[in-house]
Amino acid sequence: MKERPLRTTVVGSYPSPGWLEHASSHLDEFGLDDLAELVDDAVICAIHDQVAAGLDVITDGEQTRLDFNLSFYGYLEGIDRESAPTRRFGPPAHDQRGRHGIVAELAAPRGLGVVDEWERLRRLAPAGPVPKASVPGPYTLSGRLIPNDRYPDRYAIADGLQSIVTSELEALVAAGCGEITVDEPSMSCYAHREDTARLVELFNRTVGPIRGRTRLSTHLCFGNYKGRAIGPRRYAPMFPAFLELGVDEIHVEMASRELAESEIVGTIAERLDVAVGIVDVKSYWVEPREEIARRVRHFLQFAPPERLSFAPDCGLSQTARWAARQKLANLVRGVAIVREEVGV
Repeated sequence: MKERPLRTTVVGSYPSPGWLEHASSHLDEFGLDDLAELVDDAVICAIHDQVAAGLDVITDGEQTRLDFNLSFYGYLEGIDRESAPTRRFGPPAHDQRGRHGIVAELAAPRGLGVVDEWERLRRLAPAGPVPKASVPGPYTLSGRLIPNDRYPDRYAIADGLQSIVTSELEALVAAGCGEITVDEPSMSCYAHREDTARLVELFNRTVGPIRGRTRLSTHLCFGNYKGRAIGPRRYAPMFPAFLELGVDEIHVEMASRELAESEIVGTIAERLDVAVGIVDVKSYWVEPREEIARRVRHFLQFAPPERLSFAPDCGLSQTARWAARQKLANLVRGVAIVREEVGV
C-alpha cells in the first residue's frame, strides 16, 4: 500500500515549454553541452510546475521523449526507422503517426533510455515529493510495428519486446527507482476485442522480475493523441481479468467520462490501490477546487482513503502548459479540502 492516503500524483507526461518545441527544430545549431543544458532546463520547468502545485508524486514530465512512446523506437534495433504516416492532412488522429517495418530480430542493446531519465529526475528534483518513472509496456509499443514472417502478429511482436521492457524495468530498480508506472493504454483501448487473460499474462510476465522490489502501477486509459480517444471508453470489458495485474495500483480515467463506472473503483480497491483520474486533460475547463473536492468525496463512497490517490485522467502533454499548471494546483487544493474533512 502507498504511504499517504489520498495522495496526489500524475501519470507521466507534462507539456513542454514553448521554447523547447522551437529549439527541437534547430538541434543542429547546438553543441553537446548546449543540448545537455537544454534538457536539464526543460525537466526543471516540469519539476517546478509539479512542485509548485504541491503534488505528492512527480515525474520528469517526459521532456526528452517524442510523445510518451514514439521516441523509444529510436532505441530499437531490427526495425526500419523510416516511418511515413498513411495520412498527413485533415483532423489529427492516430493514423497520422507512422509505423515501422521489422527487418531483423528486435533488440535494444543500449536499453530504452529511461534509466537516464530517472537519474536526471533524481538529480534535479527537490527533497519531499516522490519521484516516479514511467515505461510503456510491450503491448502498447507493439502497436507501431508492422508484423512480418518472424513476428506474424501483434502478440508475437509484443513477446519480442517483452524482454526488452523487462530489462529496462530491472535496470530502473537497480538504479534505485522506488516507483514505476508501466503504461499500457493499448490494453485498455482494445480490451473489448482481445483476450483479456492473454493481455494480463503478457503484462505479468513483463513486470514479474521487479514485483515487490518497487512500487508498481499501471495506467489504463482510452487514448489521448491530440486529445482524442481511440477505443470504447468502458472499463467493464477489462474486469474481472485485470484484477490479476501484478501491480500495487491501477490508474483509471474518470473525469472525461463524467465519472461513469465509478463502481469499478470499489472493485479494484478490494485488492489494489486506485489512482482515480478526476481532472480532464482533454478539456480546457479548469476544474475549481470545490469541484475536485466533490469528486474526491464521491469516490470515498467506493473505497477507503488509504486505497485512493487522485490524478489527471492521463498524461498532460496534450494540454497547454498554462492550463496544466492550474489544473494541478486545483487538484492538490481540492484534495486538501477533503483530507482536512476526513482527518488524514
